[in-house]
Amino acid sequence: MDLTITLSTKDSDALVELAGVLDFASTPFVRRLVFELCDQHLDRIVVDVHRVRLVDAAAIGVLLYLQRHASQRGADLVVTEATDIVLQTLEIAGVAKRLGVFEEVCWPEADRNRRAVDVADLGAHHGGWPPTLTGDLARMHRLAVDDPRRRRLRDSIVEQAMPAAQRLARRFIGTGEPIADLAQVAALGLIKAVDRFDIEFGTDFGVYATPTILGELKRYLRDCAWSIRVPRRTQEMRIRVSQSREELTHRLRRTATAGDLAAHLDIGEDEIATVRVAASAYQPDSIERPLTGDTETTWLDLIGDEEREYAMVDNRESLKLLIRQLPRREQAILSMRFYGNMNQSEIAERIGVSQMHISRILKRTLDKLRRGLNAEA
Repeated sequence: MDLTITLSTKDSDALVELAGVLDFASTPFVRRLVFELCDQHLDRIVVDVHRVRLVDAAAIGVLLYLQRHASQRGADLVVTEATDIVLQTLEIAGVAKRLGVFEEVCWPEADRNRRAVDVADLGAHHGGWPPTLTGDLARMHRLAVDDPRRRRLRDSIVEQAMPAAQRLARRFIGTGEPIADLAQVAALGLIKAVDRFDIEFGTDFGVYATPTILGELKRYLRDCAWSIRVPRRTQEMRIRVSQSREELTHRLRRTATAGDLAAHLDIGEDEIATVRVAASAYQPDSIERPLTGDTETTWLDLIGDEEREYAMVDNRESLKLLIRQLPRREQAILSMRFYGNMNQSEIAERIGVSQMHISRILKRTLDKLRRGLNAEA
């Protein structure tokens, strides 16, 4: 691997200077360093690449990912001072401006307290896993299941490995899930890794634990984090569409259309449309969210209408009680008039009185009900 890294820090800023080749083999070490810097809650991370001779497509994807990761942690990450073939590569990929290549970074040489970063040390512990864990696990598995020392050693291993597991959980901060929930899921994955690790695999514990914990986090996001349940295939296709959109945008140097995505993934455009609709089910907006920052108008104000019948509920319930208190003949006349849709002449003929008499009874009865409602109000 042909890459050297130096690091300078000033207040809440960090300057990472790279020299050599930035490719698939070397980017994991840059990623690890940026993760550590993000954990320190810095405001700005500058990656200086003026001494980088070559950058490949995999490295460009990692740089974009690190920029998003830093943004999710509240920091700005820019890649500056690109020259010659590196600058041309970033421009052809259409990401030079996005990465901040043309931004002027004021960091005088006198302020650069450079220290060399041991690249081997960045990769030695497989994401920050303590190097003693594998040996401790070997001793734990040699003890009997009911041996008290096994439980104490197991608790010690989990406690030592917990910071590394929580760092893995912080990779998913941008998903909208509370970090406390993500940390709990990562802890569960860690415990499973400790209990299932077999020393006879002949590998380091960190190599086994990292995918175990990441798998647990991804399953949690797939099965529990969606606000509205959608089919698993649609969830998985959403991830593929998102990755393909970014890849095609870089390749085509324009926004990928539904047709581009469908052809690339060998699926129909109707499935692309389904994925786009399903994506909004992951974390839908609240109808009480203001439309803009300078107004109190919410989405709720724009949908639906006030249901006028709600105000009639109390009146109807009160009216039922008042009607029950009327004489039986008046109840019958009201029923024939307003429920049977009979006119006054038809009611008079059925009861055997004049139409004028029915008119007086209805007027008197309605006035009585009206007074009763007003008295209750």
